[in-house]
Amino acid sequence: MRTELSIVAAPGRLPRIDAVGGLAGRHTGLDTVHLIGTAATPLGGDELDITIVVRPGARLVVRSVAATIALPGADTVVSTAHWRFEVGEGAELDFDPEPTIVAGGAHHHAVTTVQVAPDARLRLRERVQVGRSGEDGGGWRGDLLADLGTVPWLRHRLELGAFSPTDDRLSAARALDSELVYPDDRPAWSGGVDEVRLPLAAGGSLATRTGGRLRPLAIAVG
Repeated sequence: MRTELSIVAAPGRLPRIDAVGGLAGRHTGLDTVHLIGTAATPLGGDELDITIVVRPGARLVVRSVAATIALPGADTVVSTAHWRFEVGEGAELDFDPEPTIVAGGAHHHAVTTVQVAPDARLRLRERVQVGRSGEDGGGWRGDLLADLGTVPWLRHRLELGAFSPTDDRLSAARALDSELVYPDDRPAWSGGVDEVRLPLAAGGSLATRTGGRLRPLAIAVG
């Protein structure tokens, strides 16, 4: 299955949503969209193509109603997702969906490209868990390519799971929590060998945490 989803936010109106395939979007606020699965995807062989554009001066918050489950297909175990983000001048994007769960035996490849104006604001979070309870197989690869205006900003690749470079006797990471933030002038920080936040040369920061399992999110009270 091929899934195409486009979300375009502009000042003074609800975001425009166009969707074909197994993923859709629903307005849940004036500037908020929730992603909703409409079919079992991604299965092995599936391709997801998602574009999110925030026009100059607009604000967009993107969440999802449930985790994404990547499953092996009948003919191949590999599925792919292409995420494209464009944040215009004076715009703001807060992207924080539920995790991607890669079931045992499946392999999912996510390619994310980001174009951000120098005076925009961005929070882009990605959480991944390889293997459901009791599963040890499966794999995930994520490529993140971000530009700030005309300046190359970040080129980052990480692999998790079976047969990846990180799957050895020193480490067998199966989970990732990653957050790209701009602007951000906080200094570098490390919570140990598997948790770090690093300033980027052109501004902003990239924080990553790897481990065996994703940490549960704190629940706000009051």
